[in-house]
Amino acid sequence: MRTDHPYLSGPFPRAFAHRGWHVDELDGMENSLSSFRRAVAEGYQYLETDVHATSDGVVVVHHDARLDRTTDKVGLIGKQTWRTVSQAKIDGREPLARLEDLLEELPEARFNVDVKSARAVAPFVDVIERMGAHDRVAAASFSDARLARLRRLAGPKLLTAMGPRSVAVLWGNGWTPLLRLDFLHRGAMAQVPVDQGRLTVVTSSFVRAAERAGVEVHTWTINDQAEMRRLLDLGVHGIVTDRPDLLRDVLKERGAWPA
Repeated sequence: MRTDHPYLSGPFPRAFAHRGWHVDELDGMENSLSSFRRAVAEGYQYLETDVHATSDGVVVVHHDARLDRTTDKVGLIGKQTWRTVSQAKIDGREPLARLEDLLEELPEARFNVDVKSARAVAPFVDVIERMGAHDRVAAASFSDARLARLRRLAGPKLLTAMGPRSVAVLWGNGWTPLLRLDFLHRGAMAQVPVDQGRLTVVTSSFVRAAERAGVEVHTWTINDQAEMRRLLDLGVHGIVTDRPDLLRDVLKERGAWPA
């Protein structure tokens, strides 16, 4: 496994709070600054989040392209200025945060950031460069083209997850272990669902192929304790969850939760 990047020096297996801690009184507060503060207070060192960029290039922490689902405002983030977007409140309670707010507020946390749009790529890299955050940020995307541009702009200092094509190559390596195709994939982490349609992605052969290639396997979004235990037994290297309370309990019972 790759161990030369500071991002990967944290506790293992890696426990990711998906969009922060948005259970109990923070229900409905996904990707809010308070949800990330709470996750860190509860002991999480790895936080998963998403970003878009406003029309004037401000990197906003938000999953959807539109404001409608989680805030009291509407419309596409990419079609509005930060001055307008900053008026939106998550669940009517708390303003959206900028990526730089998150990095400033939680300097010890590590962030797995899904860059959700092409518009956000260059502003995202600019924030990481300006804040010197390469050691605690990893970039992810469902777009191979977006990931290629991120790598091109940020260089090798930025840790990235694998895109869909690279994951497909890695999955194929699991079924043809004698055919080494590592040169066809890019990225340090395969961040994948357990199943994709009728296809089971995360198998013992997939995990073994990843380990041969020096790649970690992170599964999302796992909210059932029995499934968490099964995947950890299978050898996955990280779990992304909307139930960080349950994952913490599983890791504690296995002696794998950091003191």
